[in-house]
Amino acid sequence: MRKTKLSRRQFVARTAAASATALAAPFVHTAQAAGKLSLMLWDHWVPGANSASTELVNAWAAKEKVEVAIDYVTSQGNKNLLTIAAEAQARSGHDILAMPTWYPQDQVRNLEPVDDIMEQLIAQNGAVNDTVKYLGRADNHWIAVPATIGSQIKGPCSRIDLLKQHAGIDIQAMYPAGSPPKAENWTTDTYLRAAEACHKAGFPFGIGLGQTSDSVDTAGAFFQSYGAELVNAKGDLTVKTDAVKEALDYCKRAAAFYPPDAPAWDDASNNKWLISGRGALIMNPPSAWAVAKRDAPQVAELCWTHGFPAGPKGRFAPFLPYFWGVWNFSKNKAAAKSLLVHLSQPDAIEKLVVASGGYDLPSFANLTTLKVWAEEAPPKGTLYHYPNPHNHQTLSIAAAPAPPKIAFQIYTQAIQTKMIVRHLQGEPMDKTLAWAESEVEGYLRT
Repeated sequence: MRKTKLSRRQFVARTAAASATALAAPFVHTAQAAGKLSLMLWDHWVPGANSASTELVNAWAAKEKVEVAIDYVTSQGNKNLLTIAAEAQARSGHDILAMPTWYPQDQVRNLEPVDDIMEQLIAQNGAVNDTVKYLGRADNHWIAVPATIGSQIKGPCSRIDLLKQHAGIDIQAMYPAGSPPKAENWTTDTYLRAAEACHKAGFPFGIGLGQTSDSVDTAGAFFQSYGAELVNAKGDLTVKTDAVKEALDYCKRAAAFYPPDAPAWDDASNNKWLISGRGALIMNPPSAWAVAKRDAPQVAELCWTHGFPAGPKGRFAPFLPYFWGVWNFSKNKAAAKSLLVHLSQPDAIEKLVVASGGYDLPSFANLTTLKVWAEEAPPKGTLYHYPNPHNHQTLSIAAAPAPPKIAFQIYTQAIQTKMIVRHLQGEPMDKTLAWAESEVEGYLRT
């Protein structure tokens, strides 16, 4: 854990009232507002990204005369999740916490509603996608603010040369920098043929079939491209449907062309696969490309980030938003909300995106065309299509649209990747479906 603190003199009460709808309005100091605010932010893997966050927070603190403390807590070893759980149990801790994808839903009873600031931010920054709504709302209320820091799309990052040489695919022509996609032929059938061709050439697609999020997210997007739901939005069990059977059959056929140890992969495996030069495609945010740029520039200059292949029911891309939540037992809710508005201004968001090298993604529609993605290199424009600027794919989360409490369990237990592996290893489909139905049925009873 790394800690940085800005100390200012205790702020004094102000008599000027701020408009409830004015985004630029300063934090209103009241008799109930404490002079301190504490944050737990995600400890970013990109060097310099934490500094950008600190500068933005400190600028707000200096203006508002609030004493602020920031703890950057790593996700390694789930330290951030342990911190969230401990504070929820103790009902004491930071005022604002960075929460990974599912955790606002997990902590819904302990979070302060943020309808007031979300209405303002959406009016200013544009709409948020349905996945953000699915994860960030409960009981008709916004329970958290989508955070730029840590939010990501896990789409394909392909080797330009290997796809062209071995699969006959010009991925830059399909996804030209600065222009809308021309990807009508980038389908699950095309993907399957390309996976087979690259496998035969000795450069398999680096897709994991493990139980960590990268594997789960990829499997979930393929299932959704076939309209396959294990539980529907009403909470009905839907494992043994034709759509699930079709998705499972497709994923099994594609998995035959993945590395043989794919069932044992974790979230570092696909990064290493790309950087080693052994793979023609992985599914990941630009973290693998960024490390390649540093450690294997000859690989990085041949990489292109682009959209997911379209299936019979559409084109879906795994989107994992981070959120900022305010505890309902915070002693400084008004200041916390004011700071979250400050961090969600367009200029602040752009600073955060630039500091992360284009890795971090704002969830607001008007902020998906920042120039950083068009300018990142090598090669120039390699990240242009990463933030989905032309809305040609649906941003999704594995296990949706099941009720979030159920989807969270399907996701964390990696039911979809386990189904693929079981069927890939020779288990008959009917037996695999029966196993999955039994597992999911147990979640519905809890």
